[in-house]
Amino acid sequence: MIGITIILIVASLHDVATRTVSNGLVLALAILSGAISVASGHILAGLLSGLMIFGLATLCWWRGWMGGGDVKLLGAIGLALRPGQIFPLLTGVALAGGALACIYLLARACVADRVSSVRPYSLVGRVRRIERWRLHRGCPLPYVCAITAGSLFVLL
Repeated sequence: MIGITIILIVASLHDVATRTVSNGLVLALAILSGAISVASGHILAGLLSGLMIFGLATLCWWRGWMGGGDVKLLGAIGLALRPGQIFPLLTGVALAGGALACIYLLARACVADRVSSVRPYSLVGRVRRIERWRLHRGCPLPYVCAITAGSLFVLL
């Protein structure tokens, strides 16, 4: 589970910085999740869970509610689950997504409208500057953070 946790945290940080999900991280997560299913003797249940979650997430993608990287990441996580864990996962992700949305709404109300013309040199400073810009333009949330929180709630 430590490997899954590390991959999810790295994916979350990448999503905050770039609003993308690396296919390499998704592949590593899928391999690790599949290995966990094989080791626990629930490979068919893991495949079924992964396909069900991927199918449901794909419907959300078609509606424009999720990004494609989020869909792939959820499907990869689903490989480590049994069908009885799907509802807790989706509930955890939805609750974490709601909390993330509230945080961004509060941040939008608290952050100044004007983005500084001075470009910071540090990575944290640059991410903070771009987040301020994203907040005031209503850009998408880094939903991998919510997926990570919901997944860790179920897996740990």
